[in-house]
Amino acid sequence: MSFGPPPSVYTQSTVTAEAVRTRRRRRLLVWPLAVVLVAALGTGGWLLWGGDNGGTKPRTRAAAGQGRLDVRETVEKQPASTVGKMAFRFSVDDLTPGEHYEMPGMWATDKILAKGINKTVVGLTIGTDASPGDEKWKLPLNGPICGYTRHVTGENRTAVLYRANAAEDSYCNHVAFFDLDDGRAVWQSDFPFSAYGDSPGVPESGESQDTPSVTLTHGTVVVTWGGGTDAYSMDTGKRLWRTTSTGACQDMGAAGGGALIVRQQCWNDDDSLPVDSLERVAYKARKVDPRTGRTLWTHTAAKGIRDLNIPSADPALLAVQAGEIGISEMLSLDDQGRNRATIRLQNGTYEGECSYDDYLVVDDCPTIAVGAGQVFLRSKETGDQANANWVIGFDLATGNTTRKFDSGPGALLYPVRTSGDRLLALRQTDDHISPSALVALDPKTGKETPYFYFGLPDEAALLTMTDHNDIVVQDGRLFLGAKNADGPASGEKAWTYLVLGVESGAAKKP
Repeated sequence: MSFGPPPSVYTQSTVTAEAVRTRRRRRLLVWPLAVVLVAALGTGGWLLWGGDNGGTKPRTRAAAGQGRLDVRETVEKQPASTVGKMAFRFSVDDLTPGEHYEMPGMWATDKILAKGINKTVVGLTIGTDASPGDEKWKLPLNGPICGYTRHVTGENRTAVLYRANAAEDSYCNHVAFFDLDDGRAVWQSDFPFSAYGDSPGVPESGESQDTPSVTLTHGTVVVTWGGGTDAYSMDTGKRLWRTTSTGACQDMGAAGGGALIVRQQCWNDDDSLPVDSLERVAYKARKVDPRTGRTLWTHTAAKGIRDLNIPSADPALLAVQAGEIGISEMLSLDDQGRNRATIRLQNGTYEGECSYDDYLVVDDCPTIAVGAGQVFLRSKETGDQANANWVIGFDLATGNTTRKFDSGPGALLYPVRTSGDRLLALRQTDDHISPSALVALDPKTGKETPYFYFGLPDEAALLTMTDHNDIVVQDGRLFLGAKNADGPASGEKAWTYLVLGVESGAAKKP
């Protein structure tokens, strides 16, 4: 068993860890020369492992005016070589049938890849071929992780929520703010909980409580817990303010980054309406001053909206679901919370996903990228045998389309994030011959610039599925990480990739 029996969820004997490392080294040494040549030529196939030798990463700079307490917005520089190599691997090969591990949250710095695993956050050194036991640091928590944010501060800190203890029905009522470079908990605190649904009061257990959320904005860690919102100082952990949900509306999720918007879920207690009626639930988005908790404006969504997410708080952009499945419209708001422009996804012609799992992360929308006054979405797949799609930009001021980027046959484009005035996208091929790539798309010129090409082993191919994995680009590297890990269906051993990192193979300068 890779992560050990409960209650020590993340443990492994030194003997087992060394055996795994030995098997991995042998496997790396027996790669045929042809595979290495394919990787070196950048024409697809497997990745050349670089380890600590083989290159330097391109420099990443912070956006203008950013400080240590701001949420990080970095600008990636184009690497000197477009040949991709493996920058990091975290994998296991001894999961047994029935084993399951939740892996919420993934964050990267220039030296550390951090991943949540059950009741532990682990930090692993980039440039290594890691397995359980190879951690640079471990941050043990009293209970399983039950909330996370994708945001990271300028000094490489982030936050997670965790349960009071290891029991499945324990309350999710603790927040930890920690350092990604050394795994040190800067501070930890508890917060209240409320009953699930529209009934006020204290829940009977963690299974019946409203789902809390956590996000970051300048100098502030913000937690919503249904009955209200708490804000904490990043530096001290002192609670700065608390707002209490009033009337029939509850604080259910918050979006951070350059601003703070709290999502409110409101309930209609009209007993004449069916329990599952859409008129029973309504949504609001409330912009809040992160230092005082004062409401700056409130936007009320139209009646009949089934769900509301917030891909961006600054600029304010809402993703609403009006139909049965998926996002139907994007609403761009002005500085007063009024509707600035409406972007319709035309019955699925354009697609965008927000995180829909057991964690309330309303601003985690992995294929919706916002920046340079635009939002970028992908189209649905077209073609019979040669799959293809395109990425298109929409102006946030007008809702009009700006620039279209075609994937070409046999490939799909997925927006990842903006980087300055460019869009970083994953170009994924499906012919197992042509390489995949991390590319930069320029909305001004329509030009596509490859950052690096790479191939993936069969065991890691599913890591590119955006709805089941974390995808992070940071400091010249692309990281693909699983959100959970399961043992094989049969008793046979299976190689399980938890995280794979790719970077440019640019040669070191003398």
